[in-house]
Amino acid sequence: MSALGEVWKVSFKLGLTSFGGPIAHLGYFHNEYVRRRKWLDERSYADLIALCQLLPGPASSQAGIGIGIIRSGLLGGLVAWLGFTLPSVIALVLFAYLFKGFDLGTAGWIHGLKIVAVVIVLQAVLGMGQKLANNRSKATLAVLALGVTLIWQTAFSQVLLIVASAFIGVLLFRKETAGDPSELPVPVSRRTAVICLVLFLVLLVALPLLREQSANIWLAMFDSFYRSGSLVFGGGHVVLPLLEREVVPSGWLSQNEFLAGYGAAQAVPGPLFTFAAYLGALIHGTAGAAWAILAIFLPAFLLVVGVLPFWSVLRRNRRVQGALIGVNAAVVGILLAALYHPVFTTAIIVPYDLVLAAALFLMLTFWKLPPWVIVLAGAAGGELLAWS
Repeated sequence: MSALGEVWKVSFKLGLTSFGGPIAHLGYFHNEYVRRRKWLDERSYADLIALCQLLPGPASSQAGIGIGIIRSGLLGGLVAWLGFTLPSVIALVLFAYLFKGFDLGTAGWIHGLKIVAVVIVLQAVLGMGQKLANNRSKATLAVLALGVTLIWQTAFSQVLLIVASAFIGVLLFRKETAGDPSELPVPVSRRTAVICLVLFLVLLVALPLLREQSANIWLAMFDSFYRSGSLVFGGGHVVLPLLEREVVPSGWLSQNEFLAGYGAAQAVPGPLFTFAAYLGALIHGTAGAAWAILAIFLPAFLLVVGVLPFWSVLRRNRRVQGALIGVNAAVVGILLAALYHPVFTTAIIVPYDLVLAAALFLMLTFWKLPPWVIVLAGAAGGELLAWS
């Protein structure tokens, strides 16, 4: 089998079986790519993960793209992304058509999926808070980010918040960095990398300007999903407030439709960013799903290709690492804001809802049951509450 065919085979298998979110995905990747196939050594894999944590976007997808590039060039990165992403895209598009065709908006099990979203985001907040906001300075930055996110809700507030957090990180946390990075074998020229970085920035700036001059829904969708994919630090769960502000106020989806899909996205393997396929399908059918997926993942691909050849040099810079620490602390606050609104305020309406959420949290966190079991239990619990 060719190297490219092997990349497809392995990534597609991971796309079918990788449940549990980005941290779990990285564990699956380590077992498959490092331990079993030895495509990377331990140090190179650690360097690649550090890069993906620094960049905005879906960390596990970016790691897969990076491994594909290292193994088989740019086409290998594309194939690795497609294999890992395709299974969950198909599942969520099918769910979108089911939701639309059977008018499931008021179904009890849909409300149960909203409660599942509360539990999943709560677990993410607690886990990230323990690691990324674990002292007075970082916790203070997280709470400030929470306040800004909830009180100052504009199109640019989160961008400015991330930039400000990076500057604060440089000032406060640059001395916390450590480690000697290893070199990564990257078959991508620096010229290609610079072109990708320039294209990333041009699209980020130009798309909103073009959108202002046009009423074309395809352009508006591409801008919304591209910007969301460009500005997400901290993994897939943080994309929730960004996407919610793009698709609900615009009237493309109701908040009920949005949160039902977010709950369903917990039941499928692969990256949470494929939630965009569900949103795109509800907005504009199968073509809308493909358009949304292309737009939300394009920044991740451009950034990985653009930064990977320079990463060994960047990692030695303490200011870069300090900025990352500041951004990660702010992400905890952003995620906490998302937990409150719209997730908690929409899902927890009566005391029975809170009881079900507590039971699901117990099952997920202390009983260590897999996420798909939590989704099924939440859907069943929501249906029972509807009949009570």
